[in-house]
Amino acid sequence: MRQTHVQGVAQNTTRVRARLATTVVLAVTAPFLLLFSAAEAGSEPASNTAHTAHAAHTAQLVRTAQSTTTARWTSRTLAPGVTVRTGVILHPGTKHAWTVTVQAPAKSRWDSNDPDSPMAWAEVGTRTWADDTARKLTAAGLRPRTESVQWPRYADTPHGLMGYRVRTGRFATQAEAKKAASAVVRAGFHATLSWTGYDVQEPADRENIHVAVIDPKTLKGRVEATHDGNVAQRETTSAVARKMKSLVGVNGGFFVMTARDGVPGTMAGIGAYRGELESMAAGSRSALIIEDGGRGYRMADLTTTVTARSGTAAYRIQGINRVPGTVRNCGRPGTTPSELPWQDVTCQLANDMVQFTPAFRAALPTGAGVQVVLNASGTVVSVGARGGHVPSGGHVLQGIGRAADWLKTHAKPHSRVRVDEVIRTAEGERVVLGAGDSIVSAAPTLVKDGSIDIDAAAEGFVDPPYTSFGYAWASVRQPRTLAGIDKLGRLLLVTVDGRLTNGSEGFTVYESAAFMKSLGAVQAINLDGGGSTAMTVNGKLVNHPSDAAGERTVGDTVQILPKR
Repeated sequence: MRQTHVQGVAQNTTRVRARLATTVVLAVTAPFLLLFSAAEAGSEPASNTAHTAHAAHTAQLVRTAQSTTTARWTSRTLAPGVTVRTGVILHPGTKHAWTVTVQAPAKSRWDSNDPDSPMAWAEVGTRTWADDTARKLTAAGLRPRTESVQWPRYADTPHGLMGYRVRTGRFATQAEAKKAASAVVRAGFHATLSWTGYDVQEPADRENIHVAVIDPKTLKGRVEATHDGNVAQRETTSAVARKMKSLVGVNGGFFVMTARDGVPGTMAGIGAYRGELESMAAGSRSALIIEDGGRGYRMADLTTTVTARSGTAAYRIQGINRVPGTVRNCGRPGTTPSELPWQDVTCQLANDMVQFTPAFRAALPTGAGVQVVLNASGTVVSVGARGGHVPSGGHVLQGIGRAADWLKTHAKPHSRVRVDEVIRTAEGERVVLGAGDSIVSAAPTLVKDGSIDIDAAAEGFVDPPYTSFGYAWASVRQPRTLAGIDKLGRLLLVTVDGRLTNGSEGFTVYESAAFMKSLGAVQAINLDGGGSTAMTVNGKLVNHPSDAAGERTVGDTVQILPKR
């Protein structure tokens, strides 16, 4: 969610076409209208005049949205089996405003430096905090209102009341809100400027959406997830699309953004390209499996197990193409402070072995530990200090702690070290990669077996006892990139723009799930979003990324390529 801070405020930030058109236009309002149930958006009974006015205003917005929602869609077929629809969903009667939100002190199990998921302060606090804050603001001559916030209908989190937020004013301009925020700061509080169009309690006035539909039955080209040959780099989705001459491209999964968290560009979750596993899973998380160059698609929660073997001795490899000891999104055995997948959190692993493949084309990490270079047959070429580059056709093992001791003992020059890789679904089915297969991961699951089924806590996106993280990331409208599969086996790739005041405002996670279901998705997952959200058509960027600097460089992408 885009936020503006004032001084003294902590830093936060043919048939196919006809069928799709009918599905979208008739069902597209469902994601929004469903959300105005008591389970999704609520207001505390009025306790003061400001709150009574707010409750009446919200109720009127809902009634207006239900009666005036409109959608405009255009469609074009780029090639057999590849159709792109562009839509604008409008709630013409909706009137949003700037407001000042008072921030509650927040505790968390972790720290995060991801710009899309700030956590230092929270917009939602306890009733005691809200009442005390409202009383002090009133004494300072301000007119606060207390708003209740409900838990979204996730499958694995509490239902009902999440907490309360305290706000003051509704302003036509950001400058007016900033002036009011200064008064809140002078009263001794932290404050942030909020655009009410990002609130689930009010309908979005506009959503700009792109939907690509890929039918494997008529597709003549191919579909693949790609890191463009180098997993240790960041590129824009459009740059990769132009280079590959793709029909459609979207950004892929979560990736390392800063050197503090590893090697920028490397994936923070499972990634496989052209049949090669290039990054390991963070716990058990959802992923899109693209089979045989786009001849089939499926979604599953995947785990990875990789083992180095020398004779009868074995040691568990916990990472592929990442910095030893540094595990973005956690989710590996032995990581601290948690072995669970925690989104946007960097965990540590003291006894860590990492494999580097030829797709890692940056300088290898240096530091304490041992490095073993293997040739294509697994024969040990050298044992020594960490650093250098992965040799062509070979691979490298780096170990720290006990993993380094194991390599010293068992990886002698001219001996052989075999590396075994196993990918499994949550049900225990083994996934064997073929040359035309690829995997792109993100999370959480949105739709499963045709029903909305969001496992946000299990996949590490919310932490029910600590609501500060989950609220900003999941419960506020954001730009999103989504992937789904419908009952005909077609792949759906979707982007919605967000963070655009007086423009497209984005989806919450629940709205994302509801929208994918309205398209007919029987399986759907959330890909990386926020400033990463991008879609290209014929190499041209067609959406409007939310970063002020423009299109963000990302890790992997999904590209739909023409027939060669």
